[in-house]
Formats: sequence, structure tokens, C-alpha cells
Amino acid sequence: MNELTINLNSRSKKPLYEQIYDHIKSDIQNGRLRYGEKLPSTRALSKHLEVSRSTVELAYEQLLSEGYIESAPYRGFFVAQIDELYQLKKEEKKPERKREKKRIYRYDFTPNGVDLNSFPYNVWRKLSKDILLDDRTELFRSGDPQGEYGFRGAICNYLYQARGVDCSPEQIVIGAGSDYILILLSMILGKEHTIAFEDPTYKQAYRVIQTLGYETVPVTMDHNGMRISELEDSEADIAYVTPSHQYPTGIVMPIKRRMELLKWAYGKEGRYIIEDDYDSEFRYKGKPIPALQGYDAEDKVIYLGTFSKSIAPAIRLSYMVLPKSLLDVYRTKVNFINSTVSKVDQMIVQHFIEDGYYERHLNKTRALYKNRHDVLIDALKPLADICAISGEHAGVHILLTFEKGWNENELIERAKKEDIRVYGLSDYRIRKDTDERATILLGYANMNEEDIKEAVGILNRCWSCLLYTSDAADD
Repeated sequence: MNELTINLNSRSKKPLYEQIYDHIKSDIQNGRLRYGEKLPSTRALSKHLEVSRSTVELAYEQLLSEGYIESAPYRGFFVAQIDELYQLKKEEKKPERKREKKRIYRYDFTPNGVDLNSFPYNVWRKLSKDILLDDRTELFRSGDPQGEYGFRGAICNYLYQARGVDCSPEQIVIGAGSDYILILLSMILGKEHTIAFEDPTYKQAYRVIQTLGYETVPVTMDHNGMRISELEDSEADIAYVTPSHQYPTGIVMPIKRRMELLKWAYGKEGRYIIEDDYDSEFRYKGKPIPALQGYDAEDKVIYLGTFSKSIAPAIRLSYMVLPKSLLDVYRTKVNFINSTVSKVDQMIVQHFIEDGYYERHLNKTRALYKNRHDVLIDALKPLADICAISGEHAGVHILLTFEKGWNENELIERAKKEDIRVYGLSDYRIRKDTDERATILLGYANMNEEDIKEAVGILNRCWSCLLYTSDAADD
């Protein structure tokens, strides 16, 4: 009989029986206790370890139930035979590869920022509580694959009033984020298409479309948006555009160019326009520009919208408005896919819209961003001699286009040395061989007025130094 030497720790949070179990199990796994060896009786082991007999019995029962030991009547406990037991040794943990820490800048002019301090926490909490107050088990059942009808109706009413979008709830499909909506749309349209993108463009959509296997074509832009003549010459039959506030340049497509784009879509069977209306809520001068979809007379515009920009990025709730001509295709090909947004979240946002909270939130946020926009424009005045401002009066970022001779990467790196993050327009270009002037994007949504003033003051100094350095080199 094997004499077991077990060091028990009475101060450990682990129960004594578990310590005994662990020790014996480890000895069996490591081969210190071999098949057929007899274990001490529960009485003998309890006396040896100075613990109660029931403690040892518990340990033995656990080992018996897992098959590590066997009990023979009137003979005692023995180590069981376990085939290939010793192949079950734990793998040595490899040291985890250290993830590269993302640098956090003192000032970050990200064009994708959202002011989360303005999020209506109290209202959201109230709506959540009200919705979940009663025992409403139906909220937790699978809902309509298209999204809940009441929520689609609320979106429909909002779009008509705010964006001039003409649609019915039947045309709206809800999904968790714009990426998911694009995947769903690809299943509806099929892969036999070539999609034209504005250049520069919203790179996330471009990457998703490419990953889905579509042929893509970059189309250059002028001061009115996508060049229709270049689109006509391409083999594209779908155009992905952001006409109300082009991302990232901020260009607003005028009515004449919009009509030309629609004419292109009408010119051939199977052509469509994907209108991404990502931040139309934020316009600080004049009335919001109506959506392109509202001008569409032949069912050619697929309208995309999201609440991520206007409420919060974590509200993964986007939608598309399908032309009536694609509804049958959707119902045939895609309607079997369940909605990716919970009924609870849909109901919260529905009431948020219907009870007037969304409009009040937009008004508050719009005023907040307008102040930051104005502070930023004013702070940039010292740079007026070396760069031009564009993309202002809408969205949450502006562009600085520098005179010829300035290097975009140099501007970015000089800002980095001052612990300031700025973004180059070249990152948004599809074609990298273009000889364009250095252009910097400055987002202001997640920066307060004081930080904007301070950061821009630093940029004024460090970029002016580059100018003086360049002048000295010329001399």
C-alpha cells in the first residue's frame, strides 16, 4: 500500500477534501501512483492527515466518479487502469505575444469621433426600465427578420420628415451595423456587379465590398462630387455615393449632378445607386440637404442610414431602404435570416424617436458640435496663408488643403511629435499614385473647446516651423 504524503493547507480557500483529491489525481496522472496500487483506507488516511473520515470519503468519491480509482468490496481502493492517460498532460503555456499598445495621444482629431458625454443616459435608462417593467416575454422571442414593424414605421416617419425619403415600413430592413447591412445587400443583389466608388471614399465600406468579392472601380471627383462622365466610361453598374456630405471631402452634391447620377442609373437595366447618408443630421448652415432617394422616380436608389453617428457607436443599429423592385428578391433570398438586433434595443430606439427624445438629442448635439466647429475655424485663422479650409458647415470634421510643396506625411509626423493625432486624406484614396496636394482631416466631435484651442495653437506653431525650415533651405 502506498503511503501518501499530502501537505494540507488549512488556511487555503480550497476545501480540504479538494486538496486531497487534487493531490491523488496529480500523482496518478504523473505516474507516481500506478495501475493496481492500493490506496490507504479512508480511516487510515484520515488518521494520518488528522482530518475527519468524511473529508477523505468525499475525495475518494470524486476520484471514483471520474474513474481515477476503483473500489473492490472488502479489499479497498485501487488505482484504475486508464488507457493513454499520460497523453493528456497539459500543454505548457506559451508566453502570450505582447499586443502592440495603441498609442493614446493627448489630442486626437479623429474624424470618426462622437461626444459620448452628451449621450442621454437618464432617458435611455428610463426607456429601458419602462420597456422591461412588465413581464413581457414576447420581447425575448425571435422577431421579424426585417426588424420590428413599429420600429420600421418610426424610422419611416423620421426619414420622410427629416430627409425627404419616400418609403414604407415594408421597404426598411434593420441590421446591427453598416457592415452587416452591406453583407445582406450583397446577398440580395448577387455578385455579378461592378461597384464604383468615389475616390477618396469611406474605406470601411470599400473594404467590405471588396472582401465580398465584387469588382470595384474608383471614380475621381470634382467640386460637385463623382464625375458622371468617368462613371459612364467605367464598367460599373452600381455606384456607391455619399451625396449629402461626401466622406471624407465634405462635398455636397448639387441638384444638377444628382439628376445626372440618376439619369445614369436609369440608362441601363440592373443599375443601382447606393446612397450612404451617414451623418446628414449634422448641418450648421441652412437646411439639411434632402436625400437623393427622394428624387428617384424609377426605384434605383438603395438608401443606407445609421444611428451610430447620431446617438453612439455602441448602438449597432443601421438600416437600408430597398427599392420596391428588390423587395421580392429580398423575401425570396434573404428573409430567412433572423434580425441581428434585439427586439428590446429596437423598442428603446423606437420610443426614443416617437417620444421626441431623438429630436431633442439631435438639437443639443448639433448645437454642441456647431460651437466646436466655430472654435476650430477661428483657431485656424493663423494658417490661412498656407492652407485652405473646406468641408465646413456640416458633419464633424473639416479639411485643410495646403499649398503645393507641403508634404502630408511630414505634417502628420510633426503633429505626432507634439502628441497630436491628425489624419491625411491620402489614407482615404483608392488610387495612391495621384499627385494631390497635402490635405489634413481634423475631426472635432470628441474634443472640447479648450482642447481644440490649445491643440490648434500647437499645430500653428509646429507647422509654421516647417514653413520656416523650408524657406531657409530654399535660401
